[in-house]
Amino acid sequence: MAELTAAQRKKVQKPLLWIGLASIVMTFAGLTSGYVVSRSALLADNNWLQFPLPEQFTYATGLIVISSLTMVFAINRVKKNQIQLGTNMLGFTFLLGLGFVVLQLLGWQDLLNRGLFFTGPNSNTAISWVYVITALHWLHVISGLAVLAYTWVKATQKKYSSNQYQGMAVSGIYWHFLDGLWLYLFLFLSFIR
Repeated sequence: MAELTAAQRKKVQKPLLWIGLASIVMTFAGLTSGYVVSRSALLADNNWLQFPLPEQFTYATGLIVISSLTMVFAINRVKKNQIQLGTNMLGFTFLLGLGFVVLQLLGWQDLLNRGLFFTGPNSNTAISWVYVITALHWLHVISGLAVLAYTWVKATQKKYSSNQYQGMAVSGIYWHFLDGLWLYLFLFLSFIR
């Protein structure tokens, strides 16, 4: 099979990304639908545990929103051929993403400290759903961090310019998607209690 040319790779990047994002949307739509069905059934039997989300999830939400802004700034700087500033902002976006992951883990630790376990005799369906939904998003964020790291390495190698920044733009779309997905999940888990 012949190698794809750079132009062919560039042409298929965004359509393939959108297909991947659609599958992620369907996955989380299924999870949140399952949550709602479980909640409805268990509320009727008074078996749905009411508990506040960890405070760390709120802080993580702030970090991920800021990381979207730094990503926008990074891409805009590269478009204006301010490559070093764009590269630095991309690195800062990555660090904010790491901070998000750390705060999520601290949020899980808070749940554990409160005796809210994923499984076992002291678990509850409500808390298990929170672990599953946040864990799956967390795994997607890890993939997003890998994409950001790869993009940052390419940026440090001066692979992007005002004429060639699609790789950074595609990374940005994925990162913004993950940010928006978390906002949806955070609000969903906050209000559908």
